[in-house]
Amino acid sequence: MLDVIELLAGAGDRRLRFSDVVSALDLTQATSHAILKTLCDRGWLIRDPADKTFALGPGLAVVASRTEAARPLAHAARIAAQELSKELDCAASVVERLDDELVITAFEGAGRQPASAPGDRIRYAPPFGVAFAAWGGSDEQHSWIERAPGLSEELAGRLEEVLAQTRERGYDIDWTTPDLTRAAQLVGTLSSDGLPDHVRGITDQLLAEFATIGLVPSGGTVGKAQPVATIAAPVFDADGRVALILSVHPLRSMTARQVDTAGQRVRRAADRLSRP
Repeated sequence: MLDVIELLAGAGDRRLRFSDVVSALDLTQATSHAILKTLCDRGWLIRDPADKTFALGPGLAVVASRTEAARPLAHAARIAAQELSKELDCAASVVERLDDELVITAFEGAGRQPASAPGDRIRYAPPFGVAFAAWGGSDEQHSWIERAPGLSEELAGRLEEVLAQTRERGYDIDWTTPDLTRAAQLVGTLSSDGLPDHVRGITDQLLAEFATIGLVPSGGTVGKAQPVATIAAPVFDADGRVALILSVHPLRSMTARQVDTAGQRVRRAADRLSRP
């Protein structure tokens, strides 16, 4: 049932047909019909009587309002992402950590980057989650580095350097092209569970390559514009732990000065959200 709601939520303004739900979730027609009927009866979904398509219903508004009250920091972060998206004219997102996964809980300006949507999950391992790991303890940083596919002594050293530079700078920079970013996100969302060994080996090798792409040393872009996929800063909870990540996604070439200007704006927005 939750899979159906997430599917409809991820569709945005596009309304889905019965056959779309069956195909996307690999459900039987009987199971899909039962789930959709229950959700419609509860008002969580609505069905257009003319074209027979489904969309999120008003019943979810009640759940959403209660969620906003129960999770004020996440709600405030979404508003901050909306403001950053308009201010910097690029997509912005909020990412939270759930165990060993990173979950996109808000994405503003999604039309500029259709590859990402709220609910998308990415494994918490290099090259993803630098802004979480950079402000973690030494044990957490070591654990994050150990998750890198194809880890070598050289890669471990580079990742340690990236974490140190990110913490000193105050924000993370992902220097990759839009196409490489989408490819990394796609591979990062694949679950290794159930994959054949040879396929898992291929995905691990790709992630190992992605872990080194875009790790440009500080000062390496002075006077030269380079592609920037993401600029991210941490938001801290009352205990000083990283609660979530506030990010913008320029997806264009930027000079070091332009990156720093945007990075400082993102960091200031994240600092305003952080709990004292």
